[in-house]
Amino acid sequence: MRTKNRLTSTETRYFKPEFQSCPYCNSKLEYCHTVSKKTISTLKGVLTLVNMGYRCSNKNCSHPETVYRSAQADQLSMKHITYGMDVLAYVGQLRFKEHKTRKEIMDILNTEGVTVSERHVQKLYERYSVLLRASAENYAKQEMKKVTELYGGIILSMDGVQPEKGNETLYVIREVLSGTIVAAKNVKSSSTEELMEFIRPVLEFGFPILGFVSDGQQSIRLAFEKLSPDTPYQYCQFHYLKDIAKPAVDSDRKLKTNIKKKLRGIREIEKKASKDVNNLESETALAYTAALRSVLLEDGCPPLELPGIKVFDQTKKIQKSLEKCLDKKGDPFT
Repeated sequence: MRTKNRLTSTETRYFKPEFQSCPYCNSKLEYCHTVSKKTISTLKGVLTLVNMGYRCSNKNCSHPETVYRSAQADQLSMKHITYGMDVLAYVGQLRFKEHKTRKEIMDILNTEGVTVSERHVQKLYERYSVLLRASAENYAKQEMKKVTELYGGIILSMDGVQPEKGNETLYVIREVLSGTIVAAKNVKSSSTEELMEFIRPVLEFGFPILGFVSDGQQSIRLAFEKLSPDTPYQYCQFHYLKDIAKPAVDSDRKLKTNIKKKLRGIREIEKKASKDVNNLESETALAYTAALRSVLLEDGCPPLELPGIKVFDQTKKIQKSLEKCLDKKGDPFT
């Protein structure tokens, strides 16, 4: 049995159709009855939405019984759920972009005034996934058509994201040349057969495929090879570069660690300088130690931007600046 909606509304909004005249005979529309009345929880509060139905006032119209309603009201919430589309989108962001767990999402929403349980979070997460798949296909086809006209075909890439260990993995197929998301799906198993079922509808769009790109996951590569054995396949260049640069990244990590070890004494300098903060030399020393601490927090993006090299270059610049100061004033702490 469906439970009663126990939300307490703070505002009631009434909606009419977005047009005032009948699309068939251009006669004026007149109110007939309330199509729907629904209370939903949004990020801005609890609202009651009243969607008012209108009919053509002309009895001789070819469609006199057609009831027109507000599309805007229908867009604020999906059927059979009492949460707004803004809550739905927020759940998707927290889950896939910020990698929050169901418990964490529940706590965040409750803090922001949206009463929700872990079970409701799961349902909203599933609805978001459905919307993601539905919205991607039509837009993707339009973009792939443009790419095909420009380049003679499309290039597909595929990758998986697992928001939480032990849960379903979200697989996403993108068109590389335009960056368009073509398809997205949660799968319980990353087997070749299940991935083939996910990829096959995309191939059935009928666009010429110039190539496939993915990381080193074997099941993805085998799925592509079985479905389209004659299409060229390429290992992702970023993953390839990341793998071959691993020795350099390891050495860079050691470099950053060694720099941190050599700078452990700055805490003692801070203590000495803090005893006389009104002294110019002490203020200068504190400024330099603050700069060094800031540099040590720097992080790069290996393998293209190595954090150890970045820290080394910046500490060298600080060292040269400090040497110039000491040449002018001498070392006040010696």
